[in-house]
Amino acid sequence: MNGPDLVVVAIDGPSGSGKSSVARAVASRLRYGYLDTGAMYRAATWWCLDQHVDLTDAEGVAAAVRAMPLTIGTDPEAPGVEVGGTDISVPIRTTEISTQVSAVATNLDVRDELRRRQREIIGLVGRERGGIVAEGRDITTVVAPDSDVRILLYASEEARLARRSTELHGNASTANVEATRDQIVRRDRDDSTVSSFMQAAPGVSLIDTSDLSLQGSVEAVLDQIASDLGRIRD
Repeated sequence: MNGPDLVVVAIDGPSGSGKSSVARAVASRLRYGYLDTGAMYRAATWWCLDQHVDLTDAEGVAAAVRAMPLTIGTDPEAPGVEVGGTDISVPIRTTEISTQVSAVATNLDVRDELRRRQREIIGLVGRERGGIVAEGRDITTVVAPDSDVRILLYASEEARLARRSTELHGNASTANVEATRDQIVRRDRDDSTVSSFMQAAPGVSLIDTSDLSLQGSVEAVLDQIASDLGRIRD
């Protein structure tokens, strides 16, 4: 537990489980800070490509990430991402980055560096705002295992593919779902070699969002937070 002056809510989950949208909405409702750790890995990928670093050069990638001048916004209303003063909030969401981010995210030295930064942000921003909602793939088990609230959001593969297809292509037609499948399934498979995010670890609450709307998922998480903190929701 982090004490009365700092509440840490950690949310894990696979691609398309809704963790980013849900975590951001929950942070906004609670007026907490918000940390999208996935955006940090995307930023690292963008930076390496921008610096013409070969993503198969593990040592070169790690060195580049350690030098990366990253500024990540923690206001849930405007969580921007900048590297060296350049706003890359939009570029890091492109298909180019999505298809290559696993090469960086599975680099163990990169993970060590970004986890170090994540822990610093969680402590600093959490104390400033009274709490923080951090989401990613190993927040509940590695980055912040002593969080006050630890949740794994899960959804069926069908639901996750439909959501990501709608996000990227505007709808969940058969063709668009298939076009999205490799990005979702392959990335989860690759990332699961260095992080466990498909099953809830001991002490982590599992919330299945397969049949829940965004609002329903947000309410379920808020209920779990209130329960874990021994509070009555307003």
